[in-house]
Amino acid sequence: MSVLVVGISHRSAPVSVLEQVALDAEGVQKLVAAVSSASHVSEATVISTCNRVEIYAEVDRFHGSVEALSRLLVEDARQPAEDMVSHLYVHYDDGAVAHLFQVAAGLDSMAVGEGQILGQAREALRRGQEAGSVGPALNSLFQQALRVGKRTRAETGIDRVAPSLVSAALERSAAMSGPVAGSRVVVVGAGAMAGLATATVTRLGAGRVSVANRSFERAERLAAEYGATAVRLDDLGSALAEADVVLTCTGASGVLVTRELVESARSGVSTPLSILDLALPHDVDPAVGELPGVELIGLHDLAETLADGEAGREIAEVRRVVGEEVEAYLTARRQAKVTPTVVALRSMATSVVDAELDRLDVRLPDLDDAARAEIRHAVRRVADKLLHEPTVRVRELASEEGAVSYERALAELFALDPEAVDAVTRPDVKRGTP
Repeated sequence: MSVLVVGISHRSAPVSVLEQVALDAEGVQKLVAAVSSASHVSEATVISTCNRVEIYAEVDRFHGSVEALSRLLVEDARQPAEDMVSHLYVHYDDGAVAHLFQVAAGLDSMAVGEGQILGQAREALRRGQEAGSVGPALNSLFQQALRVGKRTRAETGIDRVAPSLVSAALERSAAMSGPVAGSRVVVVGAGAMAGLATATVTRLGAGRVSVANRSFERAERLAAEYGATAVRLDDLGSALAEADVVLTCTGASGVLVTRELVESARSGVSTPLSILDLALPHDVDPAVGELPGVELIGLHDLAETLADGEAGREIAEVRRVVGEEVEAYLTARRQAKVTPTVVALRSMATSVVDAELDRLDVRLPDLDDAARAEIRHAVRRVADKLLHEPTVRVRELASEEGAVSYERALAELFALDPEAVDAVTRPDVKRGTP
């Protein structure tokens, strides 16, 4: 059995596509139930946010499971399934572990380091537990992912990376458009990064803040939170005509702010305009930067500053921590995989020793109790010593990556009964029930 992730997020699809697969609480429950009922799936849960929908499942077959889960994820979309599938991504086994740890650490978020994703991952685990669709595999994986997320925030400054990005962009723009205090600012987008940008410019004393977004309702919610004004995306040109600073962070997979739009909006306007494109992929046509009186600052302009500064160091440190945690988890998982075989081997050895000691009791009935106890102790000690080094080494070897299945080799060498190995991990055997 292995973990499979099938998902769609701001990194793989435009907002218009993400909106088609967005789920409310009832929709998430239905998706979890549908995945749990799919062939080859033993455990399942779903992480659902405004920027991602990801199915996590424990499966016993890769190809059939990918097809089934992909179909379930996009079956309610308005576009044909074949069009939607191109926006999906898949992570399997070790890759699935690494992906979830990166998500929990905030490395995969639109606003790097944002803390909401931890709560959303915790909610996915709780939902699966309550539905009975999360078993030992996903429970262990998600619990560890939550610990990784907490560790990265406790040991690094990852939660300061996104604010550093916004601040660095505003510092770059100040040379042309002046300080944010008292200026007219337009924020394009309504996600986590847009919320951070709105909060930052409000804190810095912007004179007037407007929020434009594809979904006017989301723009209204964000604007209301900070005393800003919501703007329909169709009216973005009018907002640009009056702006001093524009921050775009929609995460759309296409240009949203074209040269023609800005050129038309700024016709006859003499005041300078700074446009800060914080989206990946970019929201603004690079040709906008060629217009007179317009300065375009993109992520590539900030990359060197951030890489050399605190933000770059924090991201590098978080990546180190996540890599360390992924390796530790995979090592422990590989070692745990060989445990049933080791237990079955020791159980077989104990049975052989006990059988031989019982035969000795029959053949030497006149042995006194002290001698009989010493013989039993000596024989068991010999068996333990013979098995000690192989079982220690097989655990060490199992922790290393490679194509060799040491548990299978051990089972073959000692002709272990597969039923005896399986019994070690069967829940009914652990509970001692029939």
